[in-house]
Amino acid sequence: MARVQKVPTASFSPYYGCAIMLMAVLTFGGILAWSWYALVTQDKVIAGLTVDDPETLPRTQLAEPARQALEQRLNTFAEAARAGQIAELTLSLEELNALLVLAPDTGYGSYAGLLHFEKTDPANSRLIARISLPMNRIKFWEGRKRYLNGQAGFLVHVHPEGVDAKIIDVTVPGKEVPDGFIVGLEIWTWVAPYRKLEPLGSVLKAIRQARVTNSGLLLSTAAPTPAPTAP
Repeated sequence: MARVQKVPTASFSPYYGCAIMLMAVLTFGGILAWSWYALVTQDKVIAGLTVDDPETLPRTQLAEPARQALEQRLNTFAEAARAGQIAELTLSLEELNALLVLAPDTGYGSYAGLLHFEKTDPANSRLIARISLPMNRIKFWEGRKRYLNGQAGFLVHVHPEGVDAKIIDVTVPGKEVPDGFIVGLEIWTWVAPYRKLEPLGSVLKAIRQARVTNSGLLLSTAAPTPAPTAP
């Protein structure tokens, strides 16, 4: 049987390969240019909302009897949660602020000094806090921070991994905060680092209900009762 042999119908040209390489370089260059533009644009937005110096926020230190009573309630709740029992824990705003100081180090530093809870918004499941959050500059290698000083609304919610909180609203005096900036802050979930620490992590994962109240926060290992369906 005769073998089929492909015969070129046109002369060889190196320009086809060059054109492909040129298109690849232009595409890659365009991606880099767009990334740099987005980074610079974001940096300008952050620069317009931040200042060079942090705001000094209160650090709540409970008196010794109050601290011991809080730790006892926390231990009782933790033991019940790890045993799979139904348990509830109520925390006032003062106690929530005290926990910012008492909380263990997750490797990301303490939240004390970054925020201070001031009031609640039960209708929207939010804790409202003063914030002074450090943010990197575009020349991050210089180690100089800038600070977002203002007020933030923390949405407290429960998902399959337990209780968590994230910023969903920010106000800065005299500034308009773009929605895109707030969306970027929503990525950071504030309780998540503590779920990696045991035995605390297993307790946080056992929480099935978190309700913001007029005076603070209620946590429970019992799932909320479903609302009755209309007939």
